[in-house]
Amino acid sequence: MDFWQNHGWIFLVCIALFPRTTMLLTITTPFGFLSWLGWIFAPHLLVAILATTYYWSANPVLCVISWVVALAGTGGEGAAAKKTVSKD
Repeated sequence: MDFWQNHGWIFLVCIALFPRTTMLLTITTPFGFLSWLGWIFAPHLLVAILATTYYWSANPVLCVISWVVALAGTGGEGAAAKKTVSKD
């Protein structure tokens, strides 16, 4: 399965910037329990895991980029939350 046959650039931008909303509006199959936990607590990591699962054989470069965005996005959210909470 090739990513570009199913999605385009707009989807890439939306899934990188708004992963929860994009997954909620575009994924049609029901999630399992672990996927819902990932959707709530670490949506960028869930996107990277799903991308690797479905598209690694067809487009490994895109999967590596999804992991970079996932680690940067999750780390950035954690740093922003810590910065907001620890204002003394």
